[in-house]
Amino acid sequence: MPEWLETEIISILTDLFQTIGWGGVLGIMALESANIPIPSEVTMPLAGWLLVEDVGGTALQSIWLGGLWGGIGCTVGSLASYALGARGGRPFLAKYGKYLMISPHDLELADRWFAKYGDRTAFFSRLLPIVRTFISFPAGVARIPLRPFLIYTFIGSFIWTAGLSYGGFVFGSRWEELRAVMRPFDIPIAIVILIGLSFYIYHHVRRGIQSKAEDATPRS
Repeated sequence: MPEWLETEIISILTDLFQTIGWGGVLGIMALESANIPIPSEVTMPLAGWLLVEDVGGTALQSIWLGGLWGGIGCTVGSLASYALGARGGRPFLAKYGKYLMISPHDLELADRWFAKYGDRTAFFSRLLPIVRTFISFPAGVARIPLRPFLIYTFIGSFIWTAGLSYGGFVFGSRWEELRAVMRPFDIPIAIVILIGLSFYIYHHVRRGIQSKAEDATPRS
């Protein structure tokens, strides 16, 4: 995310947190987990400073309150995104997926992958920038069991948001330095996602060409 945009977000979040406190954290983290890319690496350190360190709170409070409110927000947003994927995602992709290069074969592969790794995916995805924002929708499309999905989502989110909130507490008014430290880690994750997307597109196009060639081959 461009730094100028982060600056605007910080200004909005500061006003929000100073007005409604942890309720603002819950709401913002819910939006972040509902496919709206508001970086938690900005939200939670800012909360750890403004809502704990700056008002004389303790390190334990930054961990507990940050993890609790952040985790609840993430879980609420993830549930909304999961429901969207579960109720409307599969019919939409079945009808329009070909325009997005998503075939029934791809959906079957995703179903099998989530069936095998769904719980671990729900947990570890909450600890990864970028991935954490969008994982709930495909989990809903695959309809992995809801209860363990929410449990693992909350646990992973608690760890992530508690750590960031504590970082904001430690850095205090210099909390933006924490984001500066973490920003370089966004790049390799984005590169891995881009490589994976390129690999997927290549094989999808190749499979389509092979399928057309087979259909055009005369049958004896």
